[in-house]
Amino acid sequence: MSGFAIAAYHRLVIKVGSSLLIGEDGRIDRAWLEGLAEDIAELHGTDHELLIVSSGAIAIGSMVLGINMRRARLEDLQAAAAAGQVQLAHAYQAALADHGITAAQVLLTPGDTENRRRFLNARGTLGRLLERSVVPVINENDTVATEEIRYGDNDRLAARVAQLVMADALILLSDVDGLYTADPGHDSAAEHIAEVRKITQDTLRMAGETRSDIGSGGMATKVQAAQIATHAGCSTVIASGVIRRPLRALVRGGRHTIFRAEGTPAAARKQWLAGVLEVCGELRLDDGAVSALHNGKSLLPVGVIRVAGNFRRGDVVALTDTAGSEIGRGLAEYSADEAQRVAGCRSERIEEILGYRGRSVVVHRNEMVLFDRDS
Repeated sequence: MSGFAIAAYHRLVIKVGSSLLIGEDGRIDRAWLEGLAEDIAELHGTDHELLIVSSGAIAIGSMVLGINMRRARLEDLQAAAAAGQVQLAHAYQAALADHGITAAQVLLTPGDTENRRRFLNARGTLGRLLERSVVPVINENDTVATEEIRYGDNDRLAARVAQLVMADALILLSDVDGLYTADPGHDSAAEHIAEVRKITQDTLRMAGETRSDIGSGGMATKVQAAQIATHAGCSTVIASGVIRRPLRALVRGGRHTIFRAEGTPAAARKQWLAGVLEVCGELRLDDGAVSALHNGKSLLPVGVIRVAGNFRRGDVVALTDTAGSEIGRGLAEYSADEAQRVAGCRSERIEEILGYRGRSVVVHRNEMVLFDRDS
């Protein structure tokens, strides 16, 4: 089997399962983590941006606090997450620091990826970290999340992170090396599937309910994660992480399953924006702003000549030209009231007008779709 062509993907989200990171003694497997850090360092020094989504906090904390994970109540697991997350973050920090790489801890809840205003905040934070060559280490904020508002497993969280940062590829490292036609642990005739072009109900049925001893997710959650990510233009790989240098092994031909995305993350994002039915307001632009947008620029407040509607930050607004014709749509970086106050002014005056240092753009080019001029 040929290796995964990792060079073709710029922004990568790497998900690490608990069964890989936690040894039989319930502690972090430092040797394995050091191997992963070596892989990260090799990629980090080339044309790649990397984010890690890591499980393990609850398992580590349960060992520290003497909690039986199988019988624990929610508040016990939340306490375990609090104790374990400290050790988990420190382990990644130390392993990456050996290679001169700075790590940052980011804890997310579903609202951070589902609520558009918090979505923009989370994307902005992660984007700024990547700009500074920092590797974010992301986990679910299990200390405050309840069963009703949890992602439920870090495969799904990793897919949402990939969607959030517009990643090109999501790599799910696990104790299995891909998708099979049946559970290979129970069916010796199960065949490995190297590539999936489209996820169907048959694909989901094949995924079954296989689970590891420590992790909460099985193959079904991985395929569901691939469904989320590929829909967002992000190809997804399920690969074995049970060896010391899992990413190097993947590139060198390690067995894996790749779920191919249709199009790119940017194209998927723009398709979603174009199809949104609930448009909450309008920003009318002068000719200079219209021209700038068509040249790939973000919308600055100086180019806004009229604000209409009652929208909040993160809502979808129509972008119109001087004649009132809709030329595109985007996610507003300001509420209607704030946009009205800064409309027509230069970005450096935003703090003077609003009383705080806001964003320099009204709509960022990555959160915007322009319609065909001839349509």
